[in-house]
Amino acid sequence: MSDYGAFSDDYYLNMNLATEMELPQSRESVLHYFEQVRRRYPTMQNFYSREKSEFVLEEEKDQGAYRWVSIEQKRLNSGAVNPETYESAVDQHRMVLELIPYELSITPLDCESLSVMLGFDFNFRGNHNEVLAEALGMTPALEKFSQSPYFKLLSHEPILQFALDEDCRTQCRVSFESRTTAYQVRTGEYGDDQLSVYLTVRRYDSLAADESFATEFDRLSALCRDLVDEYLVGNVLRPLQQAISLR
Repeated sequence: MSDYGAFSDDYYLNMNLATEMELPQSRESVLHYFEQVRRRYPTMQNFYSREKSEFVLEEEKDQGAYRWVSIEQKRLNSGAVNPETYESAVDQHRMVLELIPYELSITPLDCESLSVMLGFDFNFRGNHNEVLAEALGMTPALEKFSQSPYFKLLSHEPILQFALDEDCRTQCRVSFESRTTAYQVRTGEYGDDQLSVYLTVRRYDSLAADESFATEFDRLSALCRDLVDEYLVGNVLRPLQQAISLR
């Protein structure tokens, strides 16, 4: 494991394509698509239905690093958990996007949104909200509340969303997920759930006639990596690592 593995306990790169129309759900279409994916990645052998109209193909998870792909009613997904390199995960997602026009009849016109998400999970047995507040700080206008009687932080999950182009079709979202509950704070009995950080770059609306899913994904994944390298690592991931290590 390389690239971003040094900044968290687990990391993953996911691709999600949301469509305007429902995706093919017939036995022949679904199985043929997954067979084409398995030809490229023979170790992806676990096939199952998670919900009535959600189908998943994935590798074994016991080694901590694995690939997966899935089809939902109006969304196509591909993920790589703890990939060997960022580029290897990008190659997987690009391969999926190159397949779907032929295997699932998805055209650029049918794009509601295309997104790339880098997620980072941290092992921390304690109040996730407190460690987030310590690493990231609190909004000055709200910090005074911490002086109120019986103050115990039960939720602190800041979200930042901003445009990356003039017409706001390409956007970035930075978000956090604390899995600490009020019961855990009250009792002091914390679980092993991970604290998560997500950076998502998403393009909305149909693709133009001269665009393809693969080339647009390459643009989004490059933006995602640049934003993580330039902003997220030094200002979020490393401060979180330090705050957790000091507890």
